[in-house]
Amino acid sequence: MSRRCELTGKGPMSGNNVSHANNKTKRRFLPNLVDVTLASETLGRSYKLRISASALRSVDHRGGLDAFLAKAKDADLSDRALTIKKEIVKAAAA
Repeated sequence: MSRRCELTGKGPMSGNNVSHANNKTKRRFLPNLVDVTLASETLGRSYKLRISASALRSVDHRGGLDAFLAKAKDADLSDRALTIKKEIVKAAAA
């Protein structure tokens, strides 16, 4: 299971631990990933996704999964999220 948000593409970053003596050692900053179930109003079903906590707040702010995916860039989305977005667009057009 990769440590990457399925909606925003946010992944691990690297940096340094800096001690009081100013010694620097490499470390990784991991995203705060949460397993959530988000419902799609257009499709009438729910999807289990592994997204970051900040992405969950963005989904709530934009008004749900459908609205978030409508504005999201395809390059940021995972393969599963991209297929969900395509299903939503197809259902909305019909």
